[in-house]
Amino acid sequence: MEDAVSSIEEQQKKRQKTVTRTSYIGIAANAALVVFKLIAGLAASSVAIILDAVNNLTDAVSSLVTIIGAKFAGREPDREHPLGHGRAEYLSAMVVSAIVLYAGITSLVEAVKNIFNPHTPKYTTLTLVIIGVAIAVKLVLGLFVRRTGRRVNSGALVASGADALFDALVSASVLASAIVYEIWGVNLETYVGLLISILIIKSGYDMLRESLDEILGKRADIRTVRAIKATIRQEPQVIDAYDMILHSYGPDLMIGSVHVEIPDTMTMNELDTLERRITERVYRKYGVLMGAVGIYPVNTSDAEAMEIRDAVYDICGQHPEVLQVHGFYLDKESKQIRFDIISDFESDRKAAAQEIHDEVTKKYPDYQVLIQNDTDFDL
Repeated sequence: MEDAVSSIEEQQKKRQKTVTRTSYIGIAANAALVVFKLIAGLAASSVAIILDAVNNLTDAVSSLVTIIGAKFAGREPDREHPLGHGRAEYLSAMVVSAIVLYAGITSLVEAVKNIFNPHTPKYTTLTLVIIGVAIAVKLVLGLFVRRTGRRVNSGALVASGADALFDALVSASVLASAIVYEIWGVNLETYVGLLISILIIKSGYDMLRESLDEILGKRADIRTVRAIKATIRQEPQVIDAYDMILHSYGPDLMIGSVHVEIPDTMTMNELDTLERRITERVYRKYGVLMGAVGIYPVNTSDAEAMEIRDAVYDICGQHPEVLQVHGFYLDKESKQIRFDIISDFESDRKAAAQEIHDEVTKKYPDYQVLIQNDTDFDL
């Protein structure tokens, strides 16, 4: 396990350098665009170009915040944060989204003011060339940053890359409005500026929602959960795997837990060996540290227990809100019937569990019925 943690720390350092380097490139490109667009916008008295420059300024600030967040997230674990500081990236992403939202709202106010007090733009060939170059720069930058973000699993970089590509589209609309004005004399730039403001606000809102999802603990990627469970099921002693939970402690550190059904005839030594093998296999294939592997013993040598299990599963199957039943075990010594159910989130889960409890108790009055109401993680 120590080797696994050491490997994760090395990956975090390498990733931090990549995120920082890419962010510096973004800052340099956006700073240059801000200067040229402000010059062009002031020279042409174009609110749309000036707002586009403000948009680039927020991108530069966002990249700076991303660097700060990545550096903080890369700090070594300490006594107060034994699993590291990786979640700081989610906080930095929230700060970035707040900056983008503020810029969008401010731009919207200015755009509305310009509707009531319009300015006649004065485009020049140089102005149009600057906008065209800005489009090309943003396209290249966006594709580069987004590709790098996906490679190092950085949500902040992926968002920045997508935002840059979006900015290229915005700048293209500014260029289109300028060409329309020069050819037909129709002034659309006020409304283009309004559209830019609305799109900036939407972008900031989407980023904020995604960051909040990460902090609140959103559902793990279903494909990843199912793939890990499929890998665990490849172990000969594992009958099935359930209740897989993945906790994110930053883009580079995922800790998981799972319950496995195994024959009730296995020894403690065999269980320990199995748990260690599952932990090692999952980490090497998916980079997920298994913090816990829980055990569901399965009655494999008791015909009566298996008969009762089938009857209990039939009772559960008569409740359409029940999505899955697992972890069944009949303990004759303590006179207990234990099993877990997963019910639809839209149903009354407590009521469903109580109804099943009453039905099983009625059928097997000599046993204490214990039902665990599990949560749906990958169904």
